[in-house]
Formats: sequence, C-alpha cells, structure tokens
Amino acid sequence: MQLYNTLSAEERAELIDQAGEQRLTLSFYAYAKIKNPKQFRDNLFIAWNALDALGRIYVAHEGINAQMSIPAQNIEAFRETLEAYDFMKGIRLNVAVEHDDHSFLKLTIKVREKIVADSLNDETFDVTNIGVHLKAKEFNAILEDSNTIVVDFRNHYESEVGHFKGAITPDVETFRESLPIINEQLKEYKEDKNLVMYCTGGIRCEKASAYFKHQGFKNVFQLEGGIINYAKQIQEEGLESKFIGKNFVFDHRLGERITDDIVSQCHQCGKPCDNHTNCENEGCHLLFIQCDDCKLAMENCCSSECQETIHLSLVEQVKLRRGIKNGNKIFRKGKSDKLLFKHSGELSDKSLALANSAHVNLEKLDPKDIRKKISIKKILVGKGEHYYPKPQVALFSIENHDLNLGDKILISGPTTGNQEIILEKMLVNGCDSETAKTGDKITLHLPFRIRLSDKLYKILN
Repeated sequence: MQLYNTLSAEERAELIDQAGEQRLTLSFYAYAKIKNPKQFRDNLFIAWNALDALGRIYVAHEGINAQMSIPAQNIEAFRETLEAYDFMKGIRLNVAVEHDDHSFLKLTIKVREKIVADSLNDETFDVTNIGVHLKAKEFNAILEDSNTIVVDFRNHYESEVGHFKGAITPDVETFRESLPIINEQLKEYKEDKNLVMYCTGGIRCEKASAYFKHQGFKNVFQLEGGIINYAKQIQEEGLESKFIGKNFVFDHRLGERITDDIVSQCHQCGKPCDNHTNCENEGCHLLFIQCDDCKLAMENCCSSECQETIHLSLVEQVKLRRGIKNGNKIFRKGKSDKLLFKHSGELSDKSLALANSAHVNLEKLDPKDIRKKISIKKILVGKGEHYYPKPQVALFSIENHDLNLGDKILISGPTTGNQEIILEKMLVNGCDSETAKTGDKITLHLPFRIRLSDKLYKILN
C-alpha cells in the first residue's frame, strides 16, 4: 500500500508532459473535529494518489488545509473523495484563474498541530463564531463605505506584489504576528467601524474573524474564498477589480496575475517588477523580487556573495553552509540591506507599470550598478536522463557533440545550478571509454543530484 511519493519532482514533471492533459490548480480548507489525523491522512493519500492528484496538504485535529493540482478529467472523482466525509460535503474549491501543469509536482500530506500556525489558544474563544462572508460584488460594495477598514492578513512578501486598494498591509513575516498588531492598531474602532479582512484563500480570515469578534469588534466581515475566489468571480461576472497587481500563491507559480498593474519593484535595481524568485545559491534560497535584467546579470542570485558561491564546487558549497539552518528565516532575510529596493510596509496603490507593456522595458542597467554575467563559452552536448542516489551516478544522453576524457563540462539546471567538473572517468553505453559520440548514453559518478531538465555542456574556454 503506497502512502508516500515514489517519484521525484523531475520524474513527475516528465510524466505530466507526456500525458499532455490539462490540470487545475485549486485550494480548499475546512475546520472540523478529526479524531485520528494520521489515519485520515493515509486514507486521503491512497484515494488522491490513484487520481494523480498532487499538492501540499496539512491535516490536524482541527481540520484540513490544501493547495493542489488535479487532472481536469478527474475533478468530479476528486470531489467524490472529499464528499465521502460529512464535513466536506459541498465544500468550495477555489480554482485558480491561471493554470500551470507543474504548479505542484508531489503529493505531500502532513499531519500538523494546526492547519494554520496562528499561536491562538482555541479553547479561549468560539472559533465557529466567524465574521460575515462576502462575495466579490458585496466586497466591492463594502469597500466603498467610508465606515470600512480593510485589512490584509497576509505577509509582507505577499502584499508587496498585490493588494486591495486602501488596505492596511501589516509589515509582518507570519500570520500570527499580524493579529496583536491589528488588534492594538484598531482598538478605538471596535464599536463603529466595519472590520473587513482578506487573505489568499480565506483560511486565515476564518480564524482571524472569530478572534476579532472575541476581542470585541462588532462588525466583522471576510472575503469568501479569499483573493483566489474573488479573482474568479470578477472575471465571470465582469466586475471591477478592487485588487491591484498580482496574487502571491504558494506553489511553483509564486503568483497569478489579477490586474496588469505592477505595484512593486525589482529589489536589486528598482525597475517595476513583481516576479518572485529564489536565490540560486542553495545555502541562501532567499525569496525576493528580481527583474529579467538582474536575473541575467546576477545569475538568479540575490547578492554578489551568492553569485560567487554558485561558481564554487558542490563540495565547497556544502562546506560553507554546514551547520546553517535558514529554513523559516528565508522570508525574514528578504529584508536584507543588500536588497536596496525592498519596501515592506511602504506599499502604494499606484501602478508603476503595466505587465506585457513597453513601459516595463526601461533603460538597460548600468554595469556599474550590478555585476555583469560571467561569460562562459560553451556548447550544448546532451541532457540529464536519470540520477541513481545510492551509488551517486548520473545518466546523460549525448545528442549534439563528442565528449572526451579531460574535457571540462558544465551541468546546469534551475535547481542543480551550475556545476563545473573535469571529465576524468565515464562509462559509455555501460563500458569504460575515453570518447562519447552523438547517440551514446554516458554515466558519471557525481556527488550531487541531477534533474531531467538539466543540460550538459562542454566548456570551450
């Protein structure tokens, strides 16, 4: 009985491409009393794995929180697996307005203490006494009321690329930080103001609205289904979007566009940009905003130190990050003083540029402002086929050019980075050989994992 993933993300991506079927990216949540979260988790994995459902799901005694990718043809069968449980009958699925077949590449279901880390003691208040749910049209209307205060209950890296006009956007790194801040900031308005809140998919507001009612706020409202559902409704009903910019999402896409407005800047050069990326240096992996020019100049790195690091051997890189646990500190590092144009807490409703517009393509960067891309003359030789983790052996197919022992090669990919090595030993079609030609399969002993998307280059200079 399979209860965990047996395929790597790269292998799964290859299968998705081969299938050529449309997949839907969606999210949902439900608060409920679950007696045995571990058994519940295992039952879900068996049912969803059979439907080729992928995603990141948290289950706890208090319920379920899920972001997923489902084959479109399996959506009804998937809904049946949900409605096998009374508390999920008729559950709302927040379907994304932009789809990416690779939004999730694994099915990961984890048992947690809570489905959202809020640090609240649920025994001290009625978590079911929630605020009034508002659909998109109702939400737009209440925003026009001068008696309304609207609050974004997401984190700084989410609100920076997009938010509702006029919203309070707390400069916080976690949801739990925003609760006491907003409670203190709005304590004078408990009786007479409409406290209107929103988040990505609605789950954070579900708990927050109950918390603020417990704190004495009389008129509490929340956006039903969050920004994801709002975007779908305004599209279907032809409504004006009061949300401006991009909605940050927690999958491979890192965001889906709601309006063409770009309200944030590249953290390195200041040009209008709202594309998040993770630093290429695995020891950093910082989440930040980076434009195409800086991505090219900095080789997807957040700083010159990280750019220098990715050109070290893997052994040296591992040695540098030994003992350093950045984990949950990644987003905090997004406020590093090395990112000159990071403006958390200083958000504006003003559009800086329009997506897919010539306005975004401003003047090229001055090379004095940012390091130029290191020029390496190379020729594409082949691509990665498989990696065998126990013997640490990588398989490549040779497609374009001969390889010889003594050649300097570059293995490059989005996750692997850029790894340069001297070809000292290789097996060609299973046998020791000094030369590999087009059509051959070669295996190399490598101390790092390769992916299906990795390219094999021969360095010429």
